[in-house]
Amino acid sequence: MPISYLRGLTSLSRTDTTNRRLGCALAFVAGAANAGGFLAVGQYTSHMSGLVSSIADNLALGQAALVFSAIGAVGAFLCGAATSAVLINWGRQRHAHSVYATPLLLEAALLLVFGMLGANLESHRVWDVPLTVALLCFVMGLQNAMITKISKAEIRTTHVTGLVTDIGIEIGKSLYWNRGIARGDAGYVRANYARLVLLASLFGMFMLGGLAGATGFAHFGFITTVPLAALLLLFSSVPLADDLAANRRRARR
Repeated sequence: MPISYLRGLTSLSRTDTTNRRLGCALAFVAGAANAGGFLAVGQYTSHMSGLVSSIADNLALGQAALVFSAIGAVGAFLCGAATSAVLINWGRQRHAHSVYATPLLLEAALLLVFGMLGANLESHRVWDVPLTVALLCFVMGLQNAMITKISKAEIRTTHVTGLVTDIGIEIGKSLYWNRGIARGDAGYVRANYARLVLLASLFGMFMLGGLAGATGFAHFGFITTVPLAALLLLFSSVPLADDLAANRRRARR
């Protein structure tokens, strides 16, 4: 990839195009990690709605261990989102080039940790399964908060409930019959086709990532985390290199 392309993905100056490119790439990674997590531990780790529902269900059934496991997973997602916010705000105060690249670097490192934990799941399931679930939930929260902040809450990549809802809304607008209402009137209903394309792209990339992740984990195991981590490292490499170069220039002065 050209250096300018990589720099633009996580640069401080944002455009709709760079947000769409980064969002689609991260949706692919999220889909792959989510599918890999399911194959590893039998649980989708980006599905906070399901986890919160399971807390209520297991409380009613008296399943204390499952309640605490779900609470830990939701807490890990929350901590991941909070960590992303801390890293981004810290980078902004330092006027760093890598404001948005730093969370991706951390995500890449944690995906590799997930791969290493996975190798021990069969022999240490009592401890490693809850740790793996918490780790992947943390990663999902980290990534979702980063893309939410970078796109001013227009893009989310780790779950598709909102995507499908918004796609349905735009389809409904496109099918609406504006009978007796002129195109320029305030009450005229018009679909945002650019947004519809973006939402459909995110949905498609999440699904494609899920297919790639499920296929990779089924055939190659936890080594599948390596190309995912490498992709994130690639996205974050140029801004991080820019910061290192800027630090060297300041040190010479």
